Amino acid sequence: MPGFAQANDLKAWQQLQEHHASLGRNIVLKDYFAKDPQRFEKFSRTFKNEADNSEILFDFSKNFLTEETLKLLIQLAKEAQVEKLRDEMFAGDKINFTEKRAVYHVALRNVSNSPMQVDGKSVVEDVNSVLEHMKVFSEQVRSGEWKGYTGKKINTIINIGIGGSDLGPVMVTEALKPYGHPDIKLHFVSNIDGTHIAEALKHSDPETTLFLVASKTFTTAETTTNAITAKKWFLESAKDESLIAKHFVALSTNEEEVTKFGIDKHNMFGFESWVGGRYSVWSAIGLSVALYIGYDRFHEFLAGAQAMDKHFKETPLEQNIPVIAGLLSVWYSDFFGAQTHLVAPFDQYLHRFPAYLQQLSMESNGKAITRSGDYVKYTTGPILFGEPATNAQHSFFQLLHQGTKLIPADFILAAESHNPVENNKHQKMLASNFFAQSEALMVGKTPEEVKAEGAPDELVSHKTFLGNRPTTSILAQKITPGTLGALIAYYEHLTFTEGAVWNINSFDQWGVELGKVLAKKILTELDQPGESTAHDASTSGLINAFKQRANI
Repeated sequence: MPGFAQANDLKAWQQLQEHHASLGRNIVLKDYFAKDPQRFEKFSRTFKNEADNSEILFDFSKNFLTEETLKLLIQLAKEAQVEKLRDEMFAGDKINFTEKRAVYHVALRNVSNSPMQVDGKSVVEDVNSVLEHMKVFSEQVRSGEWKGYTGKKINTIINIGIGGSDLGPVMVTEALKPYGHPDIKLHFVSNIDGTHIAEALKHSDPETTLFLVASKTFTTAETTTNAITAKKWFLESAKDESLIAKHFVALSTNEEEVTKFGIDKHNMFGFESWVGGRYSVWSAIGLSVALYIGYDRFHEFLAGAQAMDKHFKETPLEQNIPVIAGLLSVWYSDFFGAQTHLVAPFDQYLHRFPAYLQQLSMESNGKAITRSGDYVKYTTGPILFGEPATNAQHSFFQLLHQGTKLIPADFILAAESHNPVENNKHQKMLASNFFAQSEALMVGKTPEEVKAEGAPDELVSHKTFLGNRPTTSILAQKITPGTLGALIAYYEHLTFTEGAVWNINSFDQWGVELGKVLAKKILTELDQPGESTAHDASTSGLINAFKQRANI
């Protein structure tokens, strides 16, 4: 695509290089706070969620950030045409140019029914039609009106999908478990490892189980294989293939394959080609969420995301929360050499949030080719990882505090717990760690402080903490459906900002294809007798060793 330069050719990028060089080793975060008592107010932003009148505080003040840094980063965003690309996305333009598709997941949460079009055709009506279908169906199942083939209520839902068809629903249903239907059990099956489907079926009753088969094309190898196994298991009890219609629904657009499987076309929930997998939890792929927490709560979830969309679309860049966060990521990746980014939720219900963000971030920006087809001249796509704190403090936080790597981190906490046990003692302890970890990472501990504590000389260096480790603290009131929707949309737009600056296409994923193609070829070889000689010595040797051990 013409008109987009390599990021490091932009004037603001070069100014940032000079700015970074001028800062040198003079960045001392605790000194920044000592010199500027207003630093917290200056570099914090509050998102007001119009969907539920809640607020989320984003504290960027413990980052390597000065007023000059922010000014130059904002200028970089402008020169990289972040605003132009953002507006094109919201207009339904085909910014995913390698697949010639719009990137329009924002239309899925358009609860205000604002005009939205692709190719000159309104998408609002079709989106609302699917949502209405989801509403009716989820209410039938939750109320017990929809019954299994023996007349019993559905009490188990097994979602069969992979990638975005799994990670989103898993994460959201776990995060919103306090709102879940008390009599519905959920299982999510994604791995082609037979153990995954076997364990789900082991704890299910075919008379009361509903399967959601999530695959846009209904040809995804892992998903269809697991679905066929589930179908065979069901028919061992039900016997009659016509009964599949009461226990299987499809989240797909391929009516021919869906009906061939035995699913009634009326039990098919579709979505458009402009819905990317990692952005699909807002679509029919979120049916398991609607079934579990109820359609009204699902609507609140969509509304929270739309509120963040509105902020991202309309707020000036200097105050734009996802833009600032995305620019900080570029700042760390390309000027400080940071290769990783930690997301640590101080909330057990968010235990799958980092895994969800891994796909969002690394599948989007794990690219090395610019929009003009050239190899990038800078680092893109940080490695995102994370686990819930406080568990993480007892595993990898040692590396954050005293290791040799710079690891920018996001800490997420809700002020209000869903489970205020022991007179809120647990939540207070959790919060104390949330505050203490970001402070400790920033201030560290000097050799003089260690000596003053009476440490012997030979241990002083071991007990010294360099500090000066950047963190962003995100403080919500409570993890409600609306708040979760806003948080997910925040990270989506953060990722968008990174990709726009790096001049890459954040919306295709060709990198997942090659392994799939080779796996399909090797699968046919595993069904054939004799030794494999069609690959390099290592791959052939491994295939032959497997066949021998598996008695194939």
